[in-house]
Amino acid sequence: MGEEENCVRMTRGAKRRAMEAEETLLPPQTKKRVVLGEITNVSNSTGLVTQKPKPKPKPKPKSKKKVQVTKKAPSTRKDEEVAKSEDPQLCAPYVSDIYEYLHSMEMEEKRRPLPDYIEKVQKDVTANMRGILVDWLVEVAEEYKLVPDTLYLTISYIDRFLSSNMLSRHKLQLLGVSSMLIASKYEEISPPHVEDFCYITDNTYTKEEVVKMETDILKFLNFEMGNPTIRTFLRRFTSVAQGNFKTSNLQLEFLGWYLAELSLLDYACVRFVPSLVAASVMFLAKFTIQPKKHPWDMALQQHSGYKPSDLKECVILIQDLQLNRRGSNLVAIRDKYKLHKFKCVSTMSSLPEISAQFFEDVRR
Repeated sequence: MGEEENCVRMTRGAKRRAMEAEETLLPPQTKKRVVLGEITNVSNSTGLVTQKPKPKPKPKPKSKKKVQVTKKAPSTRKDEEVAKSEDPQLCAPYVSDIYEYLHSMEMEEKRRPLPDYIEKVQKDVTANMRGILVDWLVEVAEEYKLVPDTLYLTISYIDRFLSSNMLSRHKLQLLGVSSMLIASKYEEISPPHVEDFCYITDNTYTKEEVVKMETDILKFLNFEMGNPTIRTFLRRFTSVAQGNFKTSNLQLEFLGWYLAELSLLDYACVRFVPSLVAASVMFLAKFTIQPKKHPWDMALQQHSGYKPSDLKECVILIQDLQLNRRGSNLVAIRDKYKLHKFKCVSTMSSLPEISAQFFEDVRR
């Protein structure tokens, strides 16, 4: 076990040295200490000159007119849904076509990793090593405050690259940081620099090595970096599931995020397409919150395209992760979602067994 953990060299020991020496990795205007477990602002100077906008002159008061006041009827749930659907950013007229296209995209062979690439392609990398790498990348993403989509894309690049390229265990962490560098450039407004990723590996790799691996990954991807992930479909399914609640249920949303990230840890989940994992996550999240109520309904079945029977294998696998039956030694995600800002959802636990009737097809 110790030898496998060494393939992902952690940087906790670098924290002490970072506090003793001044960092020069970034330009002065954005210089930060970037050590796993700590990020300290060194300079907040932006070099920009800002000026407060002048206050607008108050309009002259107009003569008052008698206006007949009518009491506004209280808004209903239906009215709120109509108002929400009219938001142009939600693309309501096109949402069905968009997700139909995303479903077809996720099925493309070039965007899917091999379900058994560790057995067929890799000679020196194990499923446990992959789990350790993903667990560490979750911490890196948190330290750099990267958006969730960056993490999901990173794991997608790693799995797809390993499906076609045999890699030494000593370069596994290099693949991880280079994949996160590419995903950051694709998703982030201000992505971390190459030097940041070198430093966060305790300078195990040079800048040239990270850039060379980045080039190899991009060539393999044919520069097609966009890809639907679990997070892509989870947004839609969470919105549909929220329809049963009068107000937005943050606990359900955060629990979905937690379970989705847990699924990234397990190599066994690689064989499922992202939309099926997202649907399974929502099934298990609803079951965890309301264990006596059927977690699936016609709305979720219609929008996801999956029946409960389609989800059974994936749901049970993710529940094993939730109940610490699998991956219990990987704690980064569990610790992350113990925080109050996520409503401590990782401390929630579902019943040990899901009733077989919940996996029967939903009827109108």
